[in-house]
Amino acid sequence: MARASNLPVDPARIADVIDGLALITEPGRPYTRRAFSALFPAGRAFLEEKFKAAGLETRIDAAGNLVARRAGKKPGLGTIMLGSHSDTVPDGGRYDGIAGVAVALEVARALADRGIALDHDLEVVDFLAEEVSIFGVSCIGSRGMAGVLPEDWLSRQSDGLTLEAGIRNAGGDPARIAAEARRDIAAFLELHIEQGPVLETERLDIGVVTAIAGITRIEIVVEGRADHAGTTPMGRRADALAAAARLVTGVEALATSLAAGPGHFTATVGEFAIEPNAANVVPSRVRLLIDARAEERGTMEVFAASVEQLAANVARETGTVIAPPRRISDNMPTPGDPLVLDVLDAACAAAGASHRRMASGAGHDTAFMAKVTRAAMIFVPCLGGRSHAPEEFAETDDIALGAAVLLNAVIQLDEKLQDVIQESV
Repeated sequence: MARASNLPVDPARIADVIDGLALITEPGRPYTRRAFSALFPAGRAFLEEKFKAAGLETRIDAAGNLVARRAGKKPGLGTIMLGSHSDTVPDGGRYDGIAGVAVALEVARALADRGIALDHDLEVVDFLAEEVSIFGVSCIGSRGMAGVLPEDWLSRQSDGLTLEAGIRNAGGDPARIAAEARRDIAAFLELHIEQGPVLETERLDIGVVTAIAGITRIEIVVEGRADHAGTTPMGRRADALAAAARLVTGVEALATSLAAGPGHFTATVGEFAIEPNAANVVPSRVRLLIDARAEERGTMEVFAASVEQLAANVARETGTVIAPPRRISDNMPTPGDPLVLDVLDAACAAAGASHRRMASGAGHDTAFMAKVTRAAMIFVPCLGGRSHAPEEFAETDDIALGAAVLLNAVIQLDEKLQDVIQESV
């Protein structure tokens, strides 16, 4: 591993940003600074001050993203963008997103320290509301920047506040989101803590993210028959919960089998509701929701077909009625751009960082930026793979090494992207 003292970035400056944001939290709830909350503007003001102190020009775009710009030498060539998000989940998020914003700023500072003027413009972005917000939706800022924020989302409400008003309160202009969708971004890079144990377990410095898994949510409803729990013979029941239990263990078995394949795959029954939910009544109805995530779309289709067959088998064996499983949301995987992935591999080698390619099982803003530009991510290790919890922790030196990798990648992309344009002419 490269030692922090040998890196072309300043770990202390990175820690200063992360620690400063950590102090802006709800009392007794570390580290809580949700988008659209009263504390969120304070975090934004802290970041904007840091951006300006680094000599960057700042603005809030139409989707409510905080954007800081360092002009390039060749106007009109396009923008290399770095960033992540500063909002948190409740009760946990000291590094999730924040590390990526701090590192993006550090890359801009390191370029200035070394007197490197890029040909492309460089932008650092803090996306609005990457985490699931009070409006029940996520990645609001990156969806808006990419021009794919559903217009009907603007009317979503929480405690009398609409998302449209929330974006306006954040400094955005909802009426101009579609008009300001970006088409000038030449490449986008995001650093994030892994939120899993792979890098720590394998003692590796960097994960080069090959793809962000597609997420499919499948609803299954089991209809049984309510009967007296003490008088109905065991062989005469249509117990919806007993049937649902078979589904849960069946889903786990299917997921375990598919996870043994070459690509990333997980499936979890994360929601479970029983009716009438009384101790002395045979359950009459169960609703369960499966969260399935796949790096390869074909694997997801195999899983969905297998779940449908599983449901039919369980219904036949238990005397219950199970409607065909229903996909209530279905998002495709987002592969990393091949050119950017190769640049990141080379940047790891230049920084002396051990690395591996790996998929992301969690969603990120990169998935939406990839709709409008070449995009990819890197992961840095986090302690025990813990995330979305107060115990979430990443070593500053590990994050700084990730910053050095991104710095190298930006310098390489500044040249390579122009070569690609010339080759295509």
